[in-house]
Amino acid sequence: MGQKWIIDVIADLRSFADQNGLPLLAHQLDVTSTVAQEELAAMSEGALRAANLETGQSTPPFR
Repeated sequence: MGQKWIIDVIADLRSFADQNGLPLLAHQLDVTSTVAQEELAAMSEGALRAANLETGQSTPPFR
């Protein structure tokens, strides 16, 4: 995944929040990380489907 860096940045921010007594921020960053992972997966899935449409191949089912 070419966009994985953003997940790493969020993890670093969450670590900072944990180490500095910011539990609400840490929780929100957990939520943010989940959302980012889901959106990146959806983008990746969409790109795969688009590439398969261009080549005439069917896309295997996900999940």
